Amino acid sequence: MAATRLYLDWNATAPLHPAVREAMLRSMDIQGNPNSVHGEGRAARAAVEAARRQVASLTGTEPAHVVFTSGATEAANMVLTPEFRMGRTPLVVSRLYISAVEHPAVREGGRFAKDDISEIPVTSDGTVDLAALEEMLSVHDKASGLPMVAIMLANNETGIVQPVAEAAKLVQAVGGLLVVDAVQAAGRIPLDINAIGADFVIVSSHKIGGPKGVGALVSRGEVLMPKPLIHGGGQEKGHRSGTENTLAIIGFGAAAAAALDEFEGRNAAIARLRDRLEEGMRQSAPDVIIHGEQGLRVPNTSFFTLPGLKSETGQIAFDLEGVAISAGSACSSGKVGESHVLVAMGCDPKLGALRISLGPTTTDADIDRAIAAFARIAGRRKLAGAAA
Repeated sequence: MAATRLYLDWNATAPLHPAVREAMLRSMDIQGNPNSVHGEGRAARAAVEAARRQVASLTGTEPAHVVFTSGATEAANMVLTPEFRMGRTPLVVSRLYISAVEHPAVREGGRFAKDDISEIPVTSDGTVDLAALEEMLSVHDKASGLPMVAIMLANNETGIVQPVAEAAKLVQAVGGLLVVDAVQAAGRIPLDINAIGADFVIVSSHKIGGPKGVGALVSRGEVLMPKPLIHGGGQEKGHRSGTENTLAIIGFGAAAAAALDEFEGRNAAIARLRDRLEEGMRQSAPDVIIHGEQGLRVPNTSFFTLPGLKSETGQIAFDLEGVAISAGSACSSGKVGESHVLVAMGCDPKLGALRISLGPTTTDADIDRAIAAFARIAGRRKLAGAAA
């Protein structure tokens, strides 16, 4: 009998949470359009608003500050724009500053022209260089418009937690806007939009056990908002047109509620498993390089390089062992290429790196199996080297 496959790629997408499955199954008979005024429409609207409250609780804001989108990529494209409104007054943002380790959805710069985007370097430990950011903001041309800064809360490859609250103080000092990609942080570390000083936060459903194809742009208030990306019927208070994906939104809300309810117990246990995995890898391959291990990381992520093993080769080797992992971000059409995160950290990207990311259902037995697979792969690497 074939062994059951082991899924250790939670940062790419989390398996559907049982509570989410139940909530969505219960809601499949909701027939109305949430924008209709009849009874069926009001029932759909009530379900959407209940989910909005759940997502708001996860991010520490008010329900009215949550705009549902088709995912984090759309939310990024929506908020990364030179055109904002403060109430009815137009507001111009003239330059976007993004950290060198941002996810591709943010690195593309949304609706900003390429010439209006500047990159903030990171230190060798993978955290944003705050001194460099301060210098960049000090020479920003305020007469041309406001600066916008985009810094992720937790990196999708390394798991490194960025000093967002400290960056927020620098941004606020010059009257700029701060956008925070919290996709990998939600449910894994405390997330409160006001506490971290962000103006906007981006979150995604399928990273926390909800369905794919739904996310949210969360704002600190309702007055300052970007020009809509999608125009039409004026849904989501005119911020994002198109009939709301009621069923997916309900699932997103259930996932947000579960992530918040289970936060305290599960993350300490996951961190222990991650640490045991890394210790096991060191025992069979002392030369393994674990990126970002000296800094603060989300508890579930290990991003490592095994010298002499290419990323694509390692990913295939683990897959043949029945273990699903990834080579960095899995959000680029399955492509395996050089990691821009490693480049930004000053590492040789040709070394390659692999990412193992754990979840709430990962067990000690799973870690034992992953360590054993790693040991076999590392052993074959040594044999190949000796033969050469």
